[in-house]
Amino acid sequence: MPLLEDKQITAGLEELPGDWAREGAAISRTVALDDFMAAIHLVTEVARAAEEINHHPDIDIRYNRIRFRLSSHDLGGITERDLNLAARIDRLAAKAGAVGAAGGR
Repeated sequence: MPLLEDKQITAGLEELPGDWAREGAAISRTVALDDFMAAIHLVTEVARAAEEINHHPDIDIRYNRIRFRLSSHDLGGITERDLNLAARIDRLAAKAGAVGAAGGR
């Protein structure tokens, strides 16, 4: 799978419903949930999805805030796999009642 060009990354981020942003060779988003257990539940759901497609995000948990960071490390940048997983994370986060966390990056 080839790395995406800058314009493809920009277009892909605009299509995602969540508050994703580019961070160099990765994309990231921070969400907030009601409490720690809700955050852990979302992480578990994302982990299951990641295992299904064998593409794993970097995840940072701070109480009820979760930061997801996606990159195709083996290729050194952002691919369609990252945008696809981001969309799946958005769906799972919405289902869990997460909201975008301002200043969470």
